[in-house]
Amino acid sequence: MLLSLRYRFLFIHIAKTGGTSVRRALAKYRWRDPWYYPQWFCHRISALSGHRLGVKLPRHAKAICAREMLPAAVFDDLFKFAFVRNPWDLQVSSYHHLRRERPALIAHCKDFTAFLQWKFDPARPRQYHADVTATPQTDYLMDLHGNLIVDFVGRYENLESDFLTICRQLQLPPLSLPRLRKARQRRDYRDYYNDNTAEQVACRYAEDIRRFGYQFDAP
Repeated sequence: MLLSLRYRFLFIHIAKTGGTSVRRALAKYRWRDPWYYPQWFCHRISALSGHRLGVKLPRHAKAICAREMLPAAVFDDLFKFAFVRNPWDLQVSSYHHLRRERPALIAHCKDFTAFLQWKFDPARPRQYHADVTATPQTDYLMDLHGNLIVDFVGRYENLESDFLTICRQLQLPPLSLPRLRKARQRRDYRDYYNDNTAEQVACRYAEDIRRFGYQFDAP
């Protein structure tokens, strides 16, 4: 999550949707925001307490978290945006990310099918790096009654053009997005699935698919 009170925006960072590139592109505006420095100081104090003070908005926090922590007038005044991604493609991206960044976590998974079986196993102990993308993307954008509480939802598939739309809304100059954490030697996401695993993802992310109109055969 990236908050700027000066530029009046709140970016809800859903994992593996291009958010690291978005954060990097907007990073210079943090240093121009006078509110960033007290935020940073509070974050550091919170870190020293093991985040017991509850003053930090985590990187992958949900929109409702910011609504609860910020005054209503401040939250309502912000331009709140996020990016989503085809759920089938997202799981392949998560698989390659963990193989690269946390290989010990999934060392027991011989292939992508085994990875999904492990990841969606309700008996598996919760682990942050695996569970960030196990949560439906809509959960990050809704209130407790299922209402969308963000102003703009971009798509990873249209990352650059949707980000330019956001820049115009924020009255920022057009910003280029750096290409970060791109998996190497990965195939088209559809090559990783069989009928059973494709249906697993369809069931788990049914609300994402319904709300954003994703289809398995629509890259």
